[in-house]
Amino acid sequence: MNSQQFKLKSDWAPAGDQPSAIADLVAGLRAGKGHQTLLGVTGSGKTFTVANVIVQMQKPTLVIAHNKTLAAQLAQEYQQFFPENAVHYFVSYYDYYQPEAYLPVSDTYIEKDASINEEIERLRHASTQALLTRKDVIIVASVSCIYGLGSPAEYEKENLKLAVGESVGRNALLRRLVGIFYTRTNADLNSGTFRATGNSVEVMPVSDTFVYQIYFEGDTISRIDKVDPINRAVLSSEQAVYLFPAKHFITNKAQQKKAVVSIQEELKERLKHFEKEGKLLEADRLKRRTNYDLAMIKEVGYCSGIENYSRHLSGRQAGSAPDTLLSYFGKDFLTVIDESHVTVPQISGMFAGDESRKKVLIEHGFRLPSALDNRPLKFPEFEERVGQVVYTTATPGKYELEKGNIAEQIIRPTGLMDPELTVRPIAVHGDYGGQVQDMIAETAKTVKKGFRVIVTTLTKKMAEDLSTFLKEKGIKSEYLHSEIKTLERIKILREFRQGTFDVVVGVNLLREGLDLPEVALIGILDADKEGFLRSETSLIQTIGRAARNVEGRVILYADNMTGSMKRAIDETNRRRAIQVAYNKEHGITPKTVIKKVHDIMEVLDAERAKVADRVLALDAELLKLNPLKLIKQKEKEMNEAVKKLDFETAAILRDEIVLLKEKL
Repeated sequence: MNSQQFKLKSDWAPAGDQPSAIADLVAGLRAGKGHQTLLGVTGSGKTFTVANVIVQMQKPTLVIAHNKTLAAQLAQEYQQFFPENAVHYFVSYYDYYQPEAYLPVSDTYIEKDASINEEIERLRHASTQALLTRKDVIIVASVSCIYGLGSPAEYEKENLKLAVGESVGRNALLRRLVGIFYTRTNADLNSGTFRATGNSVEVMPVSDTFVYQIYFEGDTISRIDKVDPINRAVLSSEQAVYLFPAKHFITNKAQQKKAVVSIQEELKERLKHFEKEGKLLEADRLKRRTNYDLAMIKEVGYCSGIENYSRHLSGRQAGSAPDTLLSYFGKDFLTVIDESHVTVPQISGMFAGDESRKKVLIEHGFRLPSALDNRPLKFPEFEERVGQVVYTTATPGKYELEKGNIAEQIIRPTGLMDPELTVRPIAVHGDYGGQVQDMIAETAKTVKKGFRVIVTTLTKKMAEDLSTFLKEKGIKSEYLHSEIKTLERIKILREFRQGTFDVVVGVNLLREGLDLPEVALIGILDADKEGFLRSETSLIQTIGRAARNVEGRVILYADNMTGSMKRAIDETNRRRAIQVAYNKEHGITPKTVIKKVHDIMEVLDAERAKVADRVLALDAELLKLNPLKLIKQKEKEMNEAVKKLDFETAAILRDEIVLLKEKL
């Protein structure tokens, strides 16, 4: 296993409250404290503080965020801090997910429907493989890390080691690749696929975008080259390589046979139960569905919804906790729960919702009772499996406060203070035009200075309508809410920072953890509508988004002063007073944070950008001899990829064609 140490790269040293927070957290961890909270105001550099803690503790680290967008931003930040170490991004690979469900009232069965993002799936495999092969690993994950993932022992045991001089046989290798769920193809390779060409086999690992070309002399591996898939250039020659399975759920043949018997026994008992209850329809439904699934498992080793049989396939006892990403970390690791006031309740609520849905399916004969064991971790199980925990938040919840051990980080290294707050009426009063008209006027002033604006509303519909209204008034705006796909949300935030548009209107997705130093004004519409979106915690988090800009200010539109508003305003003013006093004592003049605009999309696109550069170098000669022929060849390959619905390959070829035409 790789024993490389964590090495922090930064152009600055800890400042403000960071040194004392780092010292407190490290001392607590070394003293064996299981739970600590970093109470850091927005913009105080909580991620940098945690990075320094990781360097001092030298432990594999799991960072959990409550949504994919925040996880993406954190992954990018940790990659900057630890360029020589393994920093990975682990989130749900579904762009769209409709779980299997049954609605008894209308007798409606909803089949599972999902759209998998292959790039994110590749990153998930890269995460687990890093954990099994090295120690200097940071995994930034969403709450999906508490869902079943398959046994790490089986996943590691089934990995395929190939070495020069090994006697394996070309055909035997092809069978072994199929056995670990790689797919054979005659077209261009994608992650998790292979093809046989002459006396060699080409494999693209499930976690990477390069190709291993394995050459044979008879039945012996004579050479292994690591090859660029586009220009066919040899990147390096390897003596040995490891290929991990293309699926996380791995079951050996012996256990698969046991699982089939176990499922049959459970089916028999469940049918007896239904017949005793007089539920003949449910019995028939369950019998047909389960027997069909069993036939598929026997024939091809897989069936739709196979995860519902995970307890049998893994040999676990009924009711036992599933293996998850946490199982891949081993025993000694650090857990960081970012924006814990939101993330902790989210983790604790996952099990109940999943169980409720599955119980209905089981009761009506759509699934066996063992389907309940395909589930996320219960919160006590999660607590047992995490390492020492550091919670990071500006607004600790009841759970974190009960654990104690709080390190405060109120002073920002930049000297920036919490924003000035103003309360204005919602309704129209005399010459005052009401919250929307006032927000438009204040937005115009802010945009004129070159800054950005965030407006928070109570509903998605209101966000969409207000964004449209602002556009009609000549203000460049965009709305952002949960129905927008993960990568599209990241793109919107990047363009917002770049100035493609000046205003983002959202509901609650803009509250926690988003680093937007260009924002100088936040308007909170209907601030006095007491509830989750206008609670003390939500208001403080929203106010904090304006704390990275020296001209940051927040307008709360309200006709009444609620308890949540008063507490949020009082806490903000308390922090601001501490910050003002510190700046005065140390002669600090606050400066707006200057931060490069980039995100996880750069990581996802990095390989393709490199490929594009290499394509031009590779085709330079052919481009001189017959450029039109080269472009025509690329267009043919692109069209063939589209016919096969291989849109990823088609997109790469399209980009190559554009670059070649520009070169021409």
